Amino acid sequence: MSRAVCPYDNAPMERFFNTLKCEFIYSHTFHNYDDLNKKIINFVKHYNYKRPHTLNNGMTPSIKREV
Repeated sequence: MSRAVCPYDNAPMERFFNTLKCEFIYSHTFHNYDDLNKKIINFVKHYNYKRPHTLNNGMTPSIKREV
């Protein structure tokens, strides 16, 4: 880890939560907590295993890169 107050440690999670809010939370309505919980779990599965990311050259985050 880098020194305290370095923004690069939080960048991947900040990006994920930004995507969660912009692409999911703001565009859906939820009737209760269970509905919200199920839909967030499905979104996370989609985000990690199906959605291509430009940073990974079109691969999903679940695919490990060869170094």
